[in-house]
Amino acid sequence: MYEYNSIKLREAAEAHLSPFAFRESKSRGRARTLEVSALRGEYQRDRDRIIHSKSFRRLMHKTQVFLAPEEEHYRTRLTHTLEVTQIGRTIARALFLNEDLTEAAALGHDLGHTPFGHIGEAALQECYSPEFTHYRQSLRVVDKLERDGAGLDLTYEVRDGIVNHQGSNLASTLEGRIVKFADRIAYINHDIDDAVRAGILSEAELPHELCEILGFTHSDRINTMVTSVVRRSDELMQSGVGEISMEPEIQAATDSLREFLFERVYHSEPVLAEEGRSKELIMRLFEYFVKNPDRMPEFYRSLTNSEPVDRCVCDFISGMTDRHAISIYKQLFIPNTWSGRSLV
Repeated sequence: MYEYNSIKLREAAEAHLSPFAFRESKSRGRARTLEVSALRGEYQRDRDRIIHSKSFRRLMHKTQVFLAPEEEHYRTRLTHTLEVTQIGRTIARALFLNEDLTEAAALGHDLGHTPFGHIGEAALQECYSPEFTHYRQSLRVVDKLERDGAGLDLTYEVRDGIVNHQGSNLASTLEGRIVKFADRIAYINHDIDDAVRAGILSEAELPHELCEILGFTHSDRINTMVTSVVRRSDELMQSGVGEISMEPEIQAATDSLREFLFERVYHSEPVLAEEGRSKELIMRLFEYFVKNPDRMPEFYRSLTNSEPVDRCVCDFISGMTDRHAISIYKQLFIPNTWSGRSLV
C-alpha cells in the first residue's frame, strides 16, 4: 500500500512548475514550526486555516458594492473572494506557477475588510487613521486577531500575498502578484453584473469601443482579461523576465472600463445615497466604543491591556458584518418601541 508523504507529494507537484514559480521548499516558513503533514503541503494548510476561520465565514455578510442586499444574487465579499480565487488559480495553472500559494493568498486577501465595503474603510480612515487599509487589516487578522489572539500563523509568502494585493506595493512572489490582477478582473466584471441587476446600468450602456476590445458578455470579458494576463506574462517569462502583466491594449481598455464603473456605478446616486449614513454609523460606533471600551466583547477588551483603545475599537468594528454593525447601532442609538399596554 502506498504510504502518503507530503514531501513526495510536494516534489511531484513542483516537478512541472515553471522556473519562475515559487517552490514551497524555498518558503521562509511560519512563526511557529508545525509537524509535517502527511497529506498536505504548507500552502494547503494555510488555505484550510483560512477557510475554517471565523473571519472567512463573516465575509458572507459583508458588502461588496450594494449595502446589506436582501436580494439573494448580489455578490458579497465572500463570493467576490471565491471568484478572485478561481481566476487566480486559472492564471497560475496556465503559467505553471504554484496554484496552492495563489489560492491561499486569494482566499485571505479580504479578511480584514470592514462592514459596508470601501465606505466603511473610508470611515475608519477618517475617524481612526489615514493609514488604515483593509489589506493591512487582513494581515492583522491572520497574524493577531484570529483564534482569540493566537492568529492563524500562516507562511510568510501567503501573508505577503495578502498584504500586497492592492496599492503600489508588489508581492515578493509571482503567485502573490497574480492575486492583484485576479482581484481587479473579478470586481470589474461582477460589479457590472450586479449593477445591471440593480437597474443602475444596462449592458447596452457599456462603452461600445471597450466592448469591442474586451467582449460584449460577462464571460467574454473575463476570458479576454485572463487570457491577456497569461499571454503577456508568458511572453515575459520566455524572454527571461519573471513578471505578471497584461497586454497594453487590454490593460488600457480594462482601466477605462474601471473608470466608467466609478462614474456610473460606484459614484451613482443609489450607491451614494447610502454612503453618508453608512459612514456616520461607523463613525458613531467608533466614537462610542472609544469612550466605552468596556462595552466591547471580552476579547477586544483584553487587547486594550497592551494596545491603544482606538486600535482595539478599530479591530472590533472592522470585523463586524453589515448586519451586526446595523444591529449594534440600533441597540445603542435607536429607541425601542413601547411594547406594554396602550396608554390610550
